[in-house]
Amino acid sequence: QLQASGGGLVQAGDSLRLSCTASGLTFRNYRMSWFRQAPGKEREFVARISSGGHGAYATSVKGRFTISRDNAKEMVYLQLSSLKPEDTAVYYCAADRSPWGTALTSALVIYWGQGTQVTVSS
Repeated sequence: QLQASGGGLVQAGDSLRLSCTASGLTFRNYRMSWFRQAPGKEREFVARISSGGHGAYATSVKGRFTISRDNAKEMVYLQLSSLKPEDTAVYYCAADRSPWGTALTSALVIYWGQGTQVTVSS
């Protein structure tokens, strides 16, 4: 029900935009987020957006990444800028209905996308 796309191989300092298409759910009722998982590491929260467009970010990406959504198109985006090699990971879009302000963890996610690989070379 969630399909992520837009990953690729880029150089440090480059930008990339990830997209996620939702289907089969009442999109407006869900808070949407992005997680990422690097090799050998646990999946970690990256950014989250409320149905009204309020964003929240992990400290490691604040000021470099921007999450947005289009409720009419049922899509969520993640703009990645000033990319660093440590941003290399598989990026997953996710949907949840936990209250805004909740420290979102993987356990609270209801739907996951299939992931898209982002590789940043130095």
